[in-house]
Amino acid sequence: MNIALVNHFDSQGGAARAAYRLHHALRDCGVNSRMYVCKQTIADPSVQGPTSFAAKLYLRLGAALMDRLLNSRSDGGYRSLAILPGSFGAAVKRDDIDIVHLHWINAEMMSISEVGAIKKPTVWTLHDMWAFCGYEHYALSDRWTRGYKYSWRVPMNWTENIDAWTWRRKKSSWKRPINIVCPSQWLATCVRGSALMKDWPVTVIPNAIDTETWAPVDRLVAREVLGLRQDVPLVMFGAWGGSRDPRKGFDLLQEALCGLERICPDAELVVLGQSAPERSKGGMAVHYIGHLHDDISLRLLYSAVDVVVIPSRSENLPNAGLEAHSCGTPVVAFATGGLPDVVDHLVTGYLAHPFDAEELGHGIQWVLEHPDRRQLRDAARLRAVSLWSNQAVGKRYVDLYQSIL
Repeated sequence: MNIALVNHFDSQGGAARAAYRLHHALRDCGVNSRMYVCKQTIADPSVQGPTSFAAKLYLRLGAALMDRLLNSRSDGGYRSLAILPGSFGAAVKRDDIDIVHLHWINAEMMSISEVGAIKKPTVWTLHDMWAFCGYEHYALSDRWTRGYKYSWRVPMNWTENIDAWTWRRKKSSWKRPINIVCPSQWLATCVRGSALMKDWPVTVIPNAIDTETWAPVDRLVAREVLGLRQDVPLVMFGAWGGSRDPRKGFDLLQEALCGLERICPDAELVVLGQSAPERSKGGMAVHYIGHLHDDISLRLLYSAVDVVVIPSRSENLPNAGLEAHSCGTPVVAFATGGLPDVVDHLVTGYLAHPFDAEELGHGIQWVLEHPDRRQLRDAARLRAVSLWSNQAVGKRYVDLYQSIL
């Protein structure tokens, strides 16, 4: 069985990490998987990127141009038009491929019409809402449930009309239903409720993680290696974009920490990602770790902290939750999006009502003051191994592939 996994990046961003992990999970299951990307950074012979200078330049300039035009707004949302022709279509026709498996194909990797022109059996794992929305990746309204209509109100909302134009291009180009995979129950519910894909086949399969690589490290050893204090509770927040993306909920975390500081005055915050303040609003000490790109450093960090907080307002199936649990670390989050698929409430962490910052703080406190934190850690690790290991996820995808061939 020859599978072509298609994703813009091979390592940059959550979707790329999820796709690359699935690539290896499939190969571990005996599947001949190849990964096709626009930007290759990993020296892996089973990953194929553009080879000519002209192709690389075209793809990078196209992505940069559209990013500058569409994603300079202050709301933090990402948008894609998918209008520029890519080069993957030629590879599909040339190479021996049984199933085309799309992932995050944005940043002008493939145009909407090119997706519709794929003749081979196709699977599409969604990492956000773009496929069934307009040009936004996370919807700011419910128009995706009704179909997008043009707006002629004065003053004219050009964003609404670009959404409608993009959605209608999808509807006219995608005549043949694609086998959709959603990593979370929440996203699957969205697909089934969408005007565009409501009648398409949908399967829920979580993202994979190599639980042998992502295994717990002794907490004291991990803290010593990272230069973190041994004698204080550590609360971790991590997100691509750090505190600058409002969807990631750093403001809600800060509000939650204001109350937590009075109850757990020794607790300290560890921030992974881009810009972060030196001190939170509540006065809690903050360690700004910056970017950690290798799995060993990330594994040490997850093992070093007492709890990982994911205060996102909107999230699919965040890698941070899977990585934390695989390293035996409890997770506190809001019960929104795909986070209930990650956290088993009061067993592997705590799910607060959206978006109650006070209860989020209570959840952090619940973990830090739990009488048997070893029990929490063991339960988190067991959940990761049983649900998200390469073997568990790879087998479910193999079963799906076989069912559509």
